[in-house]
Amino acid sequence: MNANHHESSGPSRTQRITLRGPAELADALPFVLGFHPTDSVVLVALHGEHGRFGGRVRLGIPRSPQEWASTADHLAECLVEGGARSGARPDGIVVFLCQDPAPGETGRRVMERLRPFAQRLRTACGALDIPVYEALCITDGLYFSYCCPDQRCCPPDGTPLALNGTSVMAAAATYAGVQVRGTLRDMEARFKPSGGPGGEEQRTALDTAAASIVPRILEGAEGQGREEVREATLALAREILRRFAEPPTGRRSPQRPGAASGRVGAAAAPSASSPVRSVLPGRPVSSTAALDAADDALITIEEAAALVLGLQDRVTRDRAAEWMEGWEGTAALRLWRVLSTRCVTPYQEHAAAPLTLAGWTAWSTGDEPTARVALGLALDADPEYVFARLLHQACNEGLDPESLRSCLRSERDARTAPEQEASAPSRRVGMRAARRPGTPLSLRKPGRQTGGSGRRATAGVRPGGPATARPGSGTPRPGGQRGSRSDR
Repeated sequence: MNANHHESSGPSRTQRITLRGPAELADALPFVLGFHPTDSVVLVALHGEHGRFGGRVRLGIPRSPQEWASTADHLAECLVEGGARSGARPDGIVVFLCQDPAPGETGRRVMERLRPFAQRLRTACGALDIPVYEALCITDGLYFSYCCPDQRCCPPDGTPLALNGTSVMAAAATYAGVQVRGTLRDMEARFKPSGGPGGEEQRTALDTAAASIVPRILEGAEGQGREEVREATLALAREILRRFAEPPTGRRSPQRPGAASGRVGAAAAPSASSPVRSVLPGRPVSSTAALDAADDALITIEEAAALVLGLQDRVTRDRAAEWMEGWEGTAALRLWRVLSTRCVTPYQEHAAAPLTLAGWTAWSTGDEPTARVALGLALDADPEYVFARLLHQACNEGLDPESLRSCLRSERDARTAPEQEASAPSRRVGMRAARRPGTPLSLRKPGRQTGGSGRRATAGVRPGGPATARPGSGTPRPGGQRGSRSDR
């Protein structure tokens, strides 16, 4: 992540656990975030007499020390202002600096190198009248305290972190069903191209798709070409969603370069019409790498190129966002992940669309750690991508995704059930008023009511449609409005 955006979260709603001392604080951090925050600065708010965990912000550690002062001020302000908006200004803050040693560097050297940054963070929080109760550096399997002067508990050479699964926090998290997804670096790698010689084949397919799709969008009479591309993109995406809905063991799929390794960059390129083969025949797909390999093998380079280019249209992307729950939501998250890995150089900016869809789908289905990672990467790909910025802010501020889900359901109904609209004109007006195509999406705080009786009437109703039906029941849906990459 870069310094242009950050991750934050509202107050924790998990069960209460008492943490005593720097060791248990260091051990709790991955459970608080849902992953190990490699190369990150994390600020966690504390509330009340007993220091209850509240909101938190995370940002990649700036490489240049010249950025540390402004970054510290920015993070402190974000955490305090976010708490104030929710009516819970922090009473204290805990600071974590997490960074792996460079080659030839010791953990203690990392701690000393980051000490000025830790001090600047303490100063920035103090300037807002919020004390820093503890500042820890976590590196090389050790933790160091910048605040504790007692060498008996915090020696200068660091203290080993608790073994995985042996702490009070780990036991409580296991009981509550909380999972740590691995490191931030590992989570981000699942959404990035792996590189290798096969990337050239995907790049060629993207060039070919661009040469075919872009003229159809720009030169079609009165948007006809754009509408044709839109419907073709959505039809192809629906077909691939059904592939993902099949059982993972022994399923058949189109072969593509890198299918054996699960990523672009392995073997020669067959065409989209090449013979199908079994993916991991007779073997259960268990590990994350194996699951990603199986998903990656389900899409040819030509199909991926057509979808990546087609999703650059804003209306196409918004309609794809309707696959947000049930079997569609599960399959769509996997599809968007694969597409983001196919955005090889020089198409990195095109990854903003599938990454944003991945973030939205993950957030909608309750996977907030994955949502924040995907949305952060979308903003890395294109810092001005409006949909990603809105979702990132909404997710960070603890808004309820149901308000956006309700809006998308209403738009789907308005497009797919014209006969119902004709028989109920007042309901039609109410649903259309929720959001006209081309206007910004709106989100609300949990439990907050919005104006308009039509919107309230539809907010709690889950209409029939592909999201509630079995795989294969979806049908192409006409409609939509013109869009472009510049209006996102």
